[in-house]
Amino acid sequence: MDDQVARSAIVAAMRRMVAEGLSQGTSGNISVRFGDGLLITPSGIPAEQLEPEDIVALDAEGGFAHRLKPSSEWRFHRDILAARPEIGAVVHAHPPHATAFAICHREIPAAHYMIAAAGGPTIRCAPYAPYGTEALSRLAVEALDDRLACLLGNHGLIAIGPSLDRAFWIATEVEALAHQYSLALRIGTPVLLDDDEIARTVIRFKGYGLQSK
Repeated sequence: MDDQVARSAIVAAMRRMVAEGLSQGTSGNISVRFGDGLLITPSGIPAEQLEPEDIVALDAEGGFAHRLKPSSEWRFHRDILAARPEIGAVVHAHPPHATAFAICHREIPAAHYMIAAAGGPTIRCAPYAPYGTEALSRLAVEALDDRLACLLGNHGLIAIGPSLDRAFWIATEVEALAHQYSLALRIGTPVLLDDDEIARTVIRFKGYGLQSK
């Protein structure tokens, strides 16, 4: 993916994120691995106003030479990409149902087999840390260990993947899981799938749809 294609893809994904209710206003941010660094959305610009030239190129140390500042969450984007060489994109959003679980500091368990899309039997919730801090970045990287999604306490959702399309798909799946689980909790006691079943499903998913991209 060349520079302009990558920038345009980020802008399109940000607009889609708002259109699909995964984030609101200026919340949420997206990054894509690029060269030795990354391309990331700027700070404080609504998705509908974003243009490809607004996307900020960030080096591995967090340096940039752009008229706009990178997202205030640039640190965990950089650190996730550094810790996970197989990952090509990071999507951070504040979808209502996943964020509600994050506010309660509750992980999402294996109430549905689609949790395997996120790589394991749970979607962990990291403890709270202020946005944009090294502490938040460290907690996010830990919560994502062997996973493709996590919640951030009192904050929102992170989804990652080898491509932007796949990271976005995982974000939408996690929000759907959070919605389904919240409804099930109102009905009664959800029946959870065991770890072995989810491990088998993770393997089966490896060639499924966007899982292979």
